[in-house]
Amino acid sequence: MRGDRSLNREECLICKAPLEYLTQDEVMECAICHKKESSKTRCVAGHYVCNDCHTQGMDSIFGLCLSETSADPVAILRRMMELPFCHMHGPEHHVMVGAALLTAYKNAGGNLEFEKSLREMYSRGKAVPGGACGFWGACGAGIATGQFLAIVTQSTPLAQEPWGLSNQMTARALKNIGRVGGPRCCKRDSFLAILAAVDFTKEHLGVEMERTIPVCSYSGRNNQCIGKRCPFSAAKALETKEIKTVKRAKLVKLSLK
Repeated sequence: MRGDRSLNREECLICKAPLEYLTQDEVMECAICHKKESSKTRCVAGHYVCNDCHTQGMDSIFGLCLSETSADPVAILRRMMELPFCHMHGPEHHVMVGAALLTAYKNAGGNLEFEKSLREMYSRGKAVPGGACGFWGACGAGIATGQFLAIVTQSTPLAQEPWGLSNQMTARALKNIGRVGGPRCCKRDSFLAILAAVDFTKEHLGVEMERTIPVCSYSGRNNQCIGKRCPFSAAKALETKEIKTVKRAKLVKLSLK
């Protein structure tokens, strides 16, 4: 599985060198398609990859989502993360979060024009650039939850309740993401966003998607992993399991006395 690779820490897609983030835009040339545009992100060796090239192949999510039967958006997202186009970090997550939610929502009994909604999510999610989390103060995975809710409620700038709910959804997801703190991790932030959306959708729309807490298998690919501070840390999950085992053993001993 891609998530189990422990020695391939992903940074620059060209040379694997660490990325650097500037405070102001500079004109950069994509190392793949040679398009020139303004950006704040490149590797320390000077390579820049545009969002379009970074997400090349992302349209493969349509086939996955249209054939998916699960109502668990975390499980659906993890299957997307195993597709060849998905990197450790990147703007593809801004589309994937919303697509996973739409798919699970439909499979949980939610009413929507599914394929049309997926294509709309693809369009809206792609409009949120990489690095939005740090430069805009709004993680694209969190924004994707608001886009998901806006699509299923058919919100517009003139809507009343759907407009309010969509903004509340984004706010809740961003609060949960921000509470953990940085540096960014597109996997962690995507999981946090999805879990917030599962709860919010149940509360406000009455559609109950499955809710599972993932255990991370991506830390070996993330140079900025925050370790046990992450709510999905495998080490933290193991530690919690060991504590529970000790407590159960103590209870057994007490019951035998």
